[in-house]
Amino acid sequence: MRPRAPAGGATDGRGPGMGDDFVLDTTRIREDARRKMEEGPVTDSYGLDRERVVAVLNDVIATEVVCWLRYTRHAISATGIDRAQVASEFTEHAAQEMQHALRAAERVSQLGGEPDFDPATLARRAHTDYTTPSPEDLAAMLRDNLLAERIVIAGYQEIVRWLGDGDPTTRRLLESILEEEEEHADDLLDLLGGRPGG
Repeated sequence: MRPRAPAGGATDGRGPGMGDDFVLDTTRIREDARRKMEEGPVTDSYGLDRERVVAVLNDVIATEVVCWLRYTRHAISATGIDRAQVASEFTEHAAQEMQHALRAAERVSQLGGEPDFDPATLARRAHTDYTTPSPEDLAAMLRDNLLAERIVIAGYQEIVRWLGDGDPTTRRLLESILEEEEEHADDLLDLLGGRPGG
């Protein structure tokens, strides 16, 4: 099936960003889909090593669970005059980190893998550390979490670049998680009262 020219547009058969040789072979696509139905959402056009993507996502799960644990611990143990504001922020971030882990786990399952929540290996597989500063040292908690967010941001940016067009669904998932991680870093920087050059 050849793409149609836009109404009132070009008459040479080209659509936006398409060469004039593009033909969608729906007969072949339908046959492949019927023959490999048990593979679910992963088709022959999947552009990456599925097992490698699952392994990377399982490390993302570990990272997000460790972040959830760290934020939760800090929210509960924080003391001092600014405790309410800081603990509230940590609690909100913790809930989002757990949602990130669950979303990554769902994607692992879609790819035919097994989500890895094994407590024995979480800390080793996570990109960030679980820290336990003194409950009175809110600034240390904020710094620890800001450092972790910056590590996660840099790591997820690299994963997004690696995924490229090979797995656009996983890339979009990571981009959406990355956006929230950047918001977390911004919130923490505000609470620390520091801006570069400020």
